[in-house]
Amino acid sequence: MKRLILASLFSLFVLNGFSQQVKQNSGWFLFLNSTKFNDKWGMHLDVQLRSADEWDGLRNFLFRPGVTYYINKKSNATVGYLLTNTFLDQTGPVGHVLTEHRIWEQYILMHKIKSVAVQHRFRLEQRFIEAAGDDIFSQRLRYFLRGIIPLTETKETFTKGPFAALQNELFFNVQHKAKLNGKLFDQNRAYGAIGYRFSKSFDVEAGYLNQFINGASNNTMNHAIQLALYTRF
Repeated sequence: MKRLILASLFSLFVLNGFSQQVKQNSGWFLFLNSTKFNDKWGMHLDVQLRSADEWDGLRNFLFRPGVTYYINKKSNATVGYLLTNTFLDQTGPVGHVLTEHRIWEQYILMHKIKSVAVQHRFRLEQRFIEAAGDDIFSQRLRYFLRGIIPLTETKETFTKGPFAALQNELFFNVQHKAKLNGKLFDQNRAYGAIGYRFSKSFDVEAGYLNQFINGASNNTMNHAIQLALYTRF
């Protein structure tokens, strides 16, 4: 867990060294579900709503279903689709809404460090992006690291009670980056939260997310308040 904390702090330290010309404040809501049909197969679904700067209306809607294969108790692989709409202000092009479709593949590895549950997620995305000019195709690689820290004494399996969550995610443009920001490094998201596990099937958490976007000309630092609901069946 110490490595997770150090990695998050190091990411924030490095990114704050870049020129930050744009600062934003927003709110994010996430609903994430994983459902197992049997020992080997299941489904993934997450739905997200993200506000515009200063919580001025809805900026992004994301709908991301997937099919999961459970390799064993500690790892799984998922293939899925994503639809995301970006709602522009009234001066924006393309009917004030830009749509992106993605195909994505991911691998998750889980393990424990004492009572802390750690998750590593590797995700590759094929992005079909609607733009004001020509549409764009690119591929992006993401690495996500998350730790759940129970705040009360637990047995071997944490099934109920308060917890802290720490996570960090790195994004890299691995194909056609010249059509985006022209850079390999795309963005970083560092996050800390407090939550409560009501049962092995349901978590609620709220926290702060720091999103650094490495833009083509201007970098953006987005300060987001995030509320997330997790269900597992």
